[in-house]
Amino acid sequence: MEIHKNDTAVLITDPQNDFLSEKGVTWDLVGDSVKENKAVENIMHEIKMFNRSGALNLDGFSGSGADWLERYKSFIEDGKTIVVSPHKVYGPENNDLILQLRKRNISKIILGGMSANLCVEAHMRELLEQGFEVAVVKDATAGARHPELGDGYKAALVNFGYIANAVLSTDEVVKFMDKGMLEAA
Repeated sequence: MEIHKNDTAVLITDPQNDFLSEKGVTWDLVGDSVKENKAVENIMHEIKMFNRSGALNLDGFSGSGADWLERYKSFIEDGKTIVVSPHKVYGPENNDLILQLRKRNISKIILGGMSANLCVEAHMRELLEQGFEVAVVKDATAGARHPELGDGYKAALVNFGYIANAVLSTDEVVKFMDKGMLEAA
């Protein structure tokens, strides 16, 4: 996989308080994994997660669980970053992500974010089905841990390895991006 600045996007799923803040509603399930992976540092519904009154209504958004983690706001709200409409369940099938990527002639994705075995994996699978090449940044994601269901992050790592074009660390991605090109096997 050769990635160049002109054909590559960095895609971060769900950089929101409910996943990445100790005050978030999922923290009991994902907190240990987020901390161990340093996911916050590495990232460039019944419980009312991301609850909003509507996709076009920002009433109550600021500071809510659906709001961006404060340390990411300057990057997300920089006037250059594209924020697509929210995904409905886990993947991008019902939002405008694919359209936004194609409009910009993007064919390769560097993917991270939350939650490894749900949203990140669903995005990876759909992007691959749509013909994109995808490199997953394994330490820029984390997953839920459940006493009966197991470790969602470890489950995702297996699937990333089998399915993605590349699975890399943040340090590897940054090193290659500094050179202007990423070559990954």
